[in-house]
Amino acid sequence: MIRKLKSGEYRLYSRKKNPKTGKRRNLGTFKTRAAAEKHEKAVQFFKRAG
Repeated sequence: MIRKLKSGEYRLYSRKKNPKTGKRRNLGTFKTRAAAEKHEKAVQFFKRAG
């Protein structure tokens, strides 16, 4: 899940909430949305492929 920050950057959050904190995990901050989407694909790949 990608959200735009007030600073203009994009942050990638986990889809599920962290049960310990009740918030989503920060999976990285990126200058462009395209970079965030690219990293999200990589994260999804490694979740499956290990």
